[in-house]
Amino acid sequence: MLETMTVLTPLHYLYLIGVVVILSVMILRKDTPAVCIAFLFLLGAAGMGSIFGGIQTIFSAIVYAAKEFMEVIATIALVTALSKCLGDLGSDYLLMRPMSHVMKSPSVTWWILGLTMLLFSLFLWPSPSVALVGAIMLPFAVKAGLRPLAAAMAMNLFGHGIALSYDVVIQGAPAISAGSAGVTTSQILTEGRPVFLVMGAATVISAFLIHRKALSAPQALTAGKAGSSGDDRSSGEERSADGRRFTDDGRSAEDPQTAGSRRAAKNKTAEHATTGPAALAMAIATPLAFLADIVAMLLLDLKGNDATSLVSGTAILLMCAGSLAAFRSASLEKITGYLTDGFLFAIRIFAPVIAIGAFFFLGGEGISQIMGGREAIELLGSTSTGGIMNDWAVWLAGHAPLNRYLIAALLLAVGALTGLDGSGFSGLPLTGSLAHTLGTAVGASVPVLAALGQIAAIFVGGGTIVPWGLIPVAAICDVSPLKLARKNLLPVLIGFFAAFVTACFLL
Repeated sequence: MLETMTVLTPLHYLYLIGVVVILSVMILRKDTPAVCIAFLFLLGAAGMGSIFGGIQTIFSAIVYAAKEFMEVIATIALVTALSKCLGDLGSDYLLMRPMSHVMKSPSVTWWILGLTMLLFSLFLWPSPSVALVGAIMLPFAVKAGLRPLAAAMAMNLFGHGIALSYDVVIQGAPAISAGSAGVTTSQILTEGRPVFLVMGAATVISAFLIHRKALSAPQALTAGKAGSSGDDRSSGEERSADGRRFTDDGRSAEDPQTAGSRRAAKNKTAEHATTGPAALAMAIATPLAFLADIVAMLLLDLKGNDATSLVSGTAILLMCAGSLAAFRSASLEKITGYLTDGFLFAIRIFAPVIAIGAFFFLGGEGISQIMGGREAIELLGSTSTGGIMNDWAVWLAGHAPLNRYLIAALLLAVGALTGLDGSGFSGLPLTGSLAHTLGTAVGASVPVLAALGQIAAIFVGGGTIVPWGLIPVAAICDVSPLKLARKNLLPVLIGFFAAFVTACFLL
């Protein structure tokens, strides 16, 4: 049985204050890295008992976060390098032409992109699917007039939301929940199915209805290039094919010089795409190579990191092959340039997120490495290694009144709380244990409660709400992760309410 009592220390209260302040700053649409750094210092100084400990904690937490994000950084960098190579060759233009017959409007394109992401993510998980769908389908979607931010929403909600939380094919998430809840995986998937389906349907339908007028710009947008300025994203602007800048509310401002250069570049690319043999070869090889990756993943049962590394490795090999075929003697320099541009783009996207993630990793299991093993546990006054947020969740569970409806609300709250570290999966043992302990106490359905906690933990931490958890999609689509998180917030909250009401009927 789960031990629901824990001792809260000043470090717990200081961390909770930090969470509230950071979330408040986000709501005010201000940047949060400086606030995160300040609280890292305060937590380190309080926990280690010295100013020097606070200074060391800042660096240790940032290094820890950078290591945690490194795989995603490399994936984004290599896929971006391939994207730049395909753009220079004109292969992206050739790839777009057949899809233009299917993606005829932004609204239709939004659903096609989202459902494709859902299908891929159910079999491959979202991380490799982001790279695959982003590399092949995103240019088609944006060419059809879909805003990059809207494309990111579709990929994110269908992939990291619905597919990762339900996980009916790979069954990674429900297996963790089932193990800690004392039920079988099939029980969670069958008894909790209405909750999963209602959550997914309510979220994506509300997202589409709320943002349907903002899906497209007055003119069709082209995909943001990897080397585009980060200022456009931070100022809430997107660019169209003719150099026109679009703000969030659809207002535009013409930039004549940029418009002319972009039109010339577009015409040159189109001409190159229709005449270059290397462009044609890469247009054929790219989708075939990624299709071979999918087959290999299914045959070899590759998941998670293994699947992501296969996609990323394929991307860099395709980039090298395309450079060699098109540029021959200059290919060595071209490959270096593409890699440099890819990693510069990835690091520029991740720089602020690393600082934000450092704070929230400190609240999870990362505290044992950031502040140092047994010392960190002693600082928390607990024998648990779950971290500060885990202790708050356990404390909340121990002080909540016991009836099935309040327990359902508690599972939602605890799942969301544990998801703030950006993991999603780290909170599943806790939500599963709570579902077993509290559900048995009041005679409620343990699988339904476990499913509800799983949904909250993964939708928040798996990559739809917290900006440091949805970086892959934001980077592939070249949009601000903070802006994407704000766009996702209301639809996900609507989904939570619908899932909660559904669960109450099933308990």
